[in-house]
Amino acid sequence: MGKNKLKKFGEMQQIPFVLQYPWAVLQREQFPLKGRWHADFFHNDNPIVLELGCGKGEYTVGLANEFPDRNYIGIDIKGARMYTGAKQALDRKMSNVAFLRTDIELLTHFFAPGEVAEIWITFPDPQMKKARRRLTSTRFLELYRHVLVPGGIVNLKTDSPFLYTYTRYLLEENGIKPDVCTDNLYDGKYDNRILGIRTFYEQQWLDRGLTIKYISFGLNPTPALKEPEVEIEFDTYRSFSRGELQCPQLCNPKITPKSQPDD
Repeated sequence: MGKNKLKKFGEMQQIPFVLQYPWAVLQREQFPLKGRWHADFFHNDNPIVLELGCGKGEYTVGLANEFPDRNYIGIDIKGARMYTGAKQALDRKMSNVAFLRTDIELLTHFFAPGEVAEIWITFPDPQMKKARRRLTSTRFLELYRHVLVPGGIVNLKTDSPFLYTYTRYLLEENGIKPDVCTDNLYDGKYDNRILGIRTFYEQQWLDRGLTIKYISFGLNPTPALKEPEVEIEFDTYRSFSRGELQCPQLCNPKITPKSQPDD
């Protein structure tokens, strides 16, 4: 591990709102704040919002700054990335921010049923070859609705036509009507406070000419969720260097056997 990473990890251990609980730590000790986030950590009853795969934490910090009456927790396994947002929150003396370094698959070890009001998934790997690893797959949605309040909101922002289309079909398959569903978030139709908050990778994709897709939907406890039986054309641009954009799929990809769902 490089000296810079070691320095960041050392500094993060001194930040009181950065909690580091990878699987190895959970095997030794239980997480003490499960079901106690409001009472023992934030010391208020404000809604708790998670950002999954928070990366550098720009969205967690940006949302927490914009909505001080809500509590925000950024979750990622990459501690060196998380340092950026944690340091910003520390410098700003923010009291409604926390960062949790762990795997998203372990979500139910950290939050009690109904403890979370809303979830943000910002620019995850679309996992085009592995449905179970997609953060909007039925496997993960089952985790989310275990910790969410009934009707709790899930938000997805993505540059990936594949993941956007897959998520739309999954919602359609399960009779979930999205509150917002757009393949171009910045086309001028939406006047929303979230639009001014952009992650590092989001700005990279915008600079390369890609449109940003956004879906927001509620999740209820039942019934069991089903995966859509549909084949979706893979994104093409991810096979090229981030420094050069070649042949991006700027419109929705081809889908079989169903036709493209209506907006």
